[in-house]
Amino acid sequence: MENPNQAVKVVAAGEALMDMIFQPDGSLMPHDGGAVYNLARALGLAGVSTQYLNPLSADTFGQSLRRALHKAGVGMPSEHGVAQPTSLAVVGVDEQGKASYGFYREGVADRQTSASILTALCRELPALEVVCTGCLALLPDDQAIYLPWLQAMRADGKTVVVDANLRPAVVPDMARYRASVLAALNEAHLIKASDDDLLHLGFTDADPVQAARSLMQQTGADLMALTLGAQGAVLLAADGRAWHASETTPVQVADTVGAGDCFLAGMLAAWVRLAEAAAVLPHQLALSDAHMQTLLNWGVASATLNCQQAGCQPPVREQVLDRLAQATPALRSLPSAC
Repeated sequence: MENPNQAVKVVAAGEALMDMIFQPDGSLMPHDGGAVYNLARALGLAGVSTQYLNPLSADTFGQSLRRALHKAGVGMPSEHGVAQPTSLAVVGVDEQGKASYGFYREGVADRQTSASILTALCRELPALEVVCTGCLALLPDDQAIYLPWLQAMRADGKTVVVDANLRPAVVPDMARYRASVLAALNEAHLIKASDDDLLHLGFTDADPVQAARSLMQQTGADLMALTLGAQGAVLLAADGRAWHASETTPVQVADTVGAGDCFLAGMLAAWVRLAEAAAVLPHQLALSDAHMQTLLNWGVASATLNCQQAGCQPPVREQVLDRLAQATPALRSLPSAC
């Protein structure tokens, strides 16, 4: 039998949890979730050979998380669940569909790993090109797990992707949190952040695009994806180019849970394919304007399809292609940085 590790191009390391989403009647509805887990599942559904690296619990929620990964075609280093319970997030959704989160993360399954374990797992994957992390993996208490791993992967020549995706409500010391997030972003070739993330990181320019450029300059990232909620998204390159994309037709939003994760997965799926066609690693690809437009199109379409359903429900590749055929996002070039 062929070893599935031979084909893995992308790995994701970070939280996997159960989103307990408040319903109108006050009950809680469980949905598989966690930003990094969502990203892994969305990449698998988009047709990218992906592995999720963190342990999952043997409990009922962990079994659900594992089934969803299997269904998405995402691999795992081990099929055996660990004794620790699954992380929980309690999710409130406001009238505009925007989600807020509270987390229960002590002694949980997905935190039972280390930098040395993650590094060893990656070095067993001969085709590996891209490593991804973000969100709760960037909390200060887990910095010793993920930062040395990112540094090792960057040194190994892999493409590093980090989603800032800050959750300030769960960290009492914001200065320490900012430092931990920025340390991870310093290792990234591609950064994803929202306009809210930039404010939490201290980049307070009234123009979020200028704030994003300041973050890029500080970290040295090659690319940055800036999400702006209903106003769409911007993709910025280190050479100063920037493109904005937004939907051209009204979108019926169920909620925004997992929207940013699906946006990033759509972009990454397109980036990996473009790089494969050029026979280079993604961060080595010379991105033309047409390439940047393709990345944005895939990101916006993937996020839109997810937002039309409750919880994180990433689209499959064919759904994204159908969406783009029916409603291509409006694209415009922004003024280049001076």
